[in-house]
Amino acid sequence: MTSLQPFSLRLAGTDKQVSYPAERPAIVLFVKEDCPTCREILPLVAELKSACGEALDLHVLGQTEAGNLLLAETLGAVLDDSDLKVSFACDVDTVLSLFFEGEQPLVGFVREEWRDFWGGVADEHGLDLGAIDWQSLPEWRPGCGSLSADPMNAERLQAEAENSPLRARRIEVGSLDDEFEFMFDQGFSDGLPLVPPTPERVMRMLAGTSLDAQEVIAVVPPNMGEATVEKVAINAVMAGCRPEYLPVVLASLKAVCSDEYNIHGVMATTMGASPVLVVNGPIRNRLGMNMGLGALGQGNRANATIGRAVRLAVRNIGGAQPGGTERSTLGNPMKFTMCFAEWEERSPWAPMHVERGYQADESVVSIYTATSGPVLIVDQTSRSASQLAGSFGLSLESIFGPKQHYASDTLVVVCPEHVDTFVRDGYSKADIRARIQEVTARPIRELLADDISGTGFPADFADGKDAQALDRPLPKFRSEADIHIAVAGADAGKFSGAFHGWATGEIGSISVSQSIDPFI
Repeated sequence: MTSLQPFSLRLAGTDKQVSYPAERPAIVLFVKEDCPTCREILPLVAELKSACGEALDLHVLGQTEAGNLLLAETLGAVLDDSDLKVSFACDVDTVLSLFFEGEQPLVGFVREEWRDFWGGVADEHGLDLGAIDWQSLPEWRPGCGSLSADPMNAERLQAEAENSPLRARRIEVGSLDDEFEFMFDQGFSDGLPLVPPTPERVMRMLAGTSLDAQEVIAVVPPNMGEATVEKVAINAVMAGCRPEYLPVVLASLKAVCSDEYNIHGVMATTMGASPVLVVNGPIRNRLGMNMGLGALGQGNRANATIGRAVRLAVRNIGGAQPGGTERSTLGNPMKFTMCFAEWEERSPWAPMHVERGYQADESVVSIYTATSGPVLIVDQTSRSASQLAGSFGLSLESIFGPKQHYASDTLVVVCPEHVDTFVRDGYSKADIRARIQEVTARPIRELLADDISGTGFPADFADGKDAQALDRPLPKFRSEADIHIAVAGADAGKFSGAFHGWATGEIGSISVSQSIDPFI
């Protein structure tokens, strides 16, 4: 026989706590405000509460916070079991359910059962139930399902009872179903096969961080889903990550969900924008990330799966899916993954995270938004730093089109052989940025729309402006800060690369960085 478990609950709408058991005997009734049977029997419950007087307590436990306040308007006092822990502990699967220690619980409403039960209670405790018109009540009414038995809640409650870190809803796959096809059918995939996130795999993934599994890392648009560590770990499993990659995934998701980065705009734009992750600091070597040969391509598990896990989390937790809020005209292969590490040891310059104010020994992920790339900058013949930076600038004029200045930013990945050319002439990252701005500066009159191209400033922009104003040179980028620089690639080959950005600043996306160390 199911028995009541001790509890202490708050009276709905107050801070007062009520405990069971207490000095007086008590009857406990589990209800739910939107249950039709509960509503129909509510006047009877109010009469019974009044009849109990000082002899014993009738505790009514409600299962929704808002519903409990409505119930209290009729009953005067309702205990708040909206977290469902008492309902679960008492194994309540139906409301109404009435419990009295030593008696068989009454489930649903059967008039004769209730009359006989309360007749016995009245005889034992001296209650006056003469005013209750039992014949006016329905003979029988079914109960409703308890929220504590709902699959959306039951697994979480079971996990909490067992002190398990896993709370996410478990989906059962039929024994004859192919689990890989099932995940495709459920819409979890980015189009490539996924690793099934079994409880065992998720538990192993959670071992990669010291954070509590239920800590909320970010709220992910467009559906504003709460990204708990557990949910991020599930997506990391599906992406193929190892547990030690999880801190980078967590830090990256927190960064992309910041207001500055604006992941909703990034994923929703028809331009096909996508995050690019650049990892700096000691964690690069601990994870075996690729920063050399083929750093921006395939073949390295850490690079590939970290970037993929972030995108899967945005998809599955936030709801950003192609055909829904994601409306990219052509799409972008970087929407599968784009993550690499900066080869700090091959660079004479301050690495990206140090430029952004972090310590050299701190592990950091920086997120940049790209609409295309990496676009190769091919220069095998420049022998001076000035020439080479000039080639960079001329290549970067193609972002959005040569006439579109001040429209975007860029992430330039400088290969080691090009680094050597810059080093010979003592060029710093600042020198490269300044030279790019210098060689891309064009008179405004050359950036007006014309018969050749309708891009750039509208033709009537020139109206009312004097020759001096139209001759003012305008560089490609609004600020040198819009030229982000990292070092990566093989020692052989004079091929650097550039990622073309999206809209910058408050109207678009601002590149952000996030320390990884707090997530380890």
